[in-house]
Amino acid sequence: MSEFILEIGTEEMPARFVPGLGAELQALFARLLDEARIDHAGVRAFATPRRLVAHVAGLAPSQRLEEEIVSGPPVRIAYTDGKLSKAGLGFAKTQGVDEADLFVRETPKGEYLAARKKVGGGKTLDILPGICLTALKALSFPKRMKWGSLDFLFGRPLRWVLALLDAEVVPIAVAGLESGRVTHGHRVLGPGPWTVETAGDYFDVIRDKAKIVLDARERLEMVRAEGDRLAAGIGGTVVWNDGLLLEVANLVEYPRPILGEFARLYLDLPAQVLLTSMQHHQKSFGVKGADGNLLPYFLTTLNLEPTDMAVVKKGWERVLKARLEDARFFWKADLKTPLDIWLDKLDHVVFLGPLGTMGDKSRRLEKLCAKLADALGLSVADLARAGRVAKADLMSEMVYEFDSLQGVMGGIYARKKGESELVAQGVAEQYLPAGPDSPVPATLAGAVVSIADKADTLAGCFGLGNIPTGAADPFALRRAALGISRIVMEHGLSLRLDEVLAWAQEGYSDVKWKIQPAEALPKLLDFFGQRLRALFASGEADSRVADAAIGAGFNDIKTLKARFNALTAFSRQPDFEQAVLTFKRADNIIRKQGGEAGVALSTTVDEAKLEAPEERELFRILGETEPRFNELWDAGDFAGILGQLGEIRPALDAFFDKVMVMADDMAVRQNRLNMLFGLVSRMRTVAEFGALQV
Repeated sequence: MSEFILEIGTEEMPARFVPGLGAELQALFARLLDEARIDHAGVRAFATPRRLVAHVAGLAPSQRLEEEIVSGPPVRIAYTDGKLSKAGLGFAKTQGVDEADLFVRETPKGEYLAARKKVGGGKTLDILPGICLTALKALSFPKRMKWGSLDFLFGRPLRWVLALLDAEVVPIAVAGLESGRVTHGHRVLGPGPWTVETAGDYFDVIRDKAKIVLDARERLEMVRAEGDRLAAGIGGTVVWNDGLLLEVANLVEYPRPILGEFARLYLDLPAQVLLTSMQHHQKSFGVKGADGNLLPYFLTTLNLEPTDMAVVKKGWERVLKARLEDARFFWKADLKTPLDIWLDKLDHVVFLGPLGTMGDKSRRLEKLCAKLADALGLSVADLARAGRVAKADLMSEMVYEFDSLQGVMGGIYARKKGESELVAQGVAEQYLPAGPDSPVPATLAGAVVSIADKADTLAGCFGLGNIPTGAADPFALRRAALGISRIVMEHGLSLRLDEVLAWAQEGYSDVKWKIQPAEALPKLLDFFGQRLRALFASGEADSRVADAAIGAGFNDIKTLKARFNALTAFSRQPDFEQAVLTFKRADNIIRKQGGEAGVALSTTVDEAKLEAPEERELFRILGETEPRFNELWDAGDFAGILGQLGEIRPALDAFFDKVMVMADDMAVRQNRLNMLFGLVSRMRTVAEFGALQV
């Protein structure tokens, strides 16, 4: 068995390109080798900013030799007067078999000429170049580059190709380069070039001579372990950020964490400002003490082993000091500026074309937050104020420099400038959730301001006709709708979606709408329905349950979530499908004989017109369960309501078995339809059983 190594050297790739490349290359090679019938003991792949590596162990020297049956033309075409026709002869020639080796094969479509053909057996060395080129061209990048006069596209320009099958060079030509046995190492610690005699020598050369740490997981753990050790030495712990840690691990080929310092006077800045300065601009981590407060240290990662660590450390400290000095200047200037000045400036900043300025938006948020607070029994005055000052920090020097701190700095400034804690909470959390994996606001104040902000944007954009399409959502309206839905569900807020959106529409005045509010509101509600379905439907069974729950109404999102959870549990019961069929039958009868037939139905049942014992039993059990149904509904016990269906179902099954709903007597027919209508009306408050396809 043989060993294969492929290394593609590139110019430095952005850190965001690197993490997925190793896994993707590994999957591509494994699939292509399997398709080529080449046995192997496993594929590994690695990615650094300057190289992609694929390694295959236990590689068979040739393809597996297999026999396969190849179908040709139908027998009626393949033979003429008992002899092979031109079509038959052509098939034999194409497959490279003698006439004696052909046979007739029975298929569902009839008799066909067929041949047994040996496939495989080719040399692995001859097949590998094609596999390598296919894999490289299939790799995905956020952006591809074209360089020189070449037609080849890749994440970054290629610089060398190493490809070895044991000691033999695998001939590959790509992007004007020819493969060989030479690699290049770390630009400073082991530049090379280094000659690799055999594939088995590669890892020793790349580690010991080239000074490259190939495995991204190893690089990440080196940063974490050394960072923890250095921080412990000063009595602190690193403020790790997983996203940044992954980025740092993919910025370097030889990670060397070091600890830097900064002046204590900068600790007067908010921790968020310090961490943003370190993380966003210096790709460094903060260090906190046992009390949770930041210490005047930072952890950064070098891509080399410097000869004079003190000089390098001083350089990093000097760059961070400049950043912190700027932040300190902005902080002091902002603290001296009254909120009213920032609010006045908002009137000169456009929000979105015809929708006015950010000042207009802040006044709309003031009104909308007041209505939401009143509906939820919260402090109207505080939350109205939170809405009014929510966007003020956009005019601050700090947010102008560090835009990722919008909202966060607003909350800090609100506290510093004498606003209440509710106001500060609402302002600080207004942009949450920032994505599907981002947390929702932790406080009710933050939840109210966030809902108001998102609802205002949704109402304005839909009124202008800026409705997301399958290919474009430039104003992140899907994220806004999902954000509102998640906030309502996770905080358990009792809000009517149509009311919230209508309030948001009412906040606008003097806007020339493309879609009038009365027409836009149903479109908005439908948009929310689609987003909620996408949120709930994570599989085939879940999609049915999601459709059933949403079909019963989603105006009360809090209740929708509870109904969906109860339906999900109900769908896992062994008699679920039979129960669905029973109640779906009742739903179908009411739909066809009521709404579609134009017959007016009601929940009024005349007991005197009940003839059969089965219909009297159904009437009795419906009457007995109704008070408890109302109690369960008021308590939000939807699992209990669905449990009632088990009590009703035997009587309903018996009714369908023994009673003719569409009786000749119109009065009896109407009475029976009314009884089913009452049952279906009750069921439809919990689920749209017609959506539960079984």
